[in-house]
Amino acid sequence: MTNKKDYYKVKAENVIKGFKKRNIEGYYVKDSEEAKNKIIDLIEENSSISWGGSMTLKDIGIFDELKSGNYKLLDRATAKTSAEKEKIYHQALNADYYLMSSNAITQTGKLVNIDGTGNRLAALMYGPKNVIIVAGMNKVAADEESAIKRANNQAGPANAIRLDTDTPCTRIGYCTKCHVDDTICSHTVITRFSHPEERIKVILVGEELGY
Repeated sequence: MTNKKDYYKVKAENVIKGFKKRNIEGYYVKDSEEAKNKIIDLIEENSSISWGGSMTLKDIGIFDELKSGNYKLLDRATAKTSAEKEKIYHQALNADYYLMSSNAITQTGKLVNIDGTGNRLAALMYGPKNVIIVAGMNKVAADEESAIKRANNQAGPANAIRLDTDTPCTRIGYCTKCHVDDTICSHTVITRFSHPEERIKVILVGEELGY
């Protein structure tokens, strides 16, 4: 009998075909442990590494692995002041590797992301030499419209609650396209092609991870 892992693998294989047409390098791994190992395989020692806010990266346990390795980490959590944090945000744009997840991915390989500050999306679009995205198969949506709805109405409210923002979605559970100062939906970016080729690498994981 076909199980969910078999289904995820078949689905991932087709998404990866879509990535290839878009100059995006795609991989499929069965679980979080394999995802963590794949990230380490892709990163060269002595490299500079930064990352965007991501429950997926936290779920797979990559941060402890990086901290125990031979890397230069640009971690905004170490900043003692807002000025230091802002400096790390800018340094991250020149990192060798930038790690993040994606709010949603279409079956044809487009990446859909919504952000509040915009630092994560800035790094995705330009700057770091390599961008490594880790996403559970729960992030795959049928098409661009479905992916945007997923990002707005599932990932957005869940992250807003996690971040304790004063936004309508934290009280009702879905996006109202608000204009309050705390909004985490300031920018929407759809990535349909990678320049240069294979700068963006996506690791699809056969589990439900993040929001």
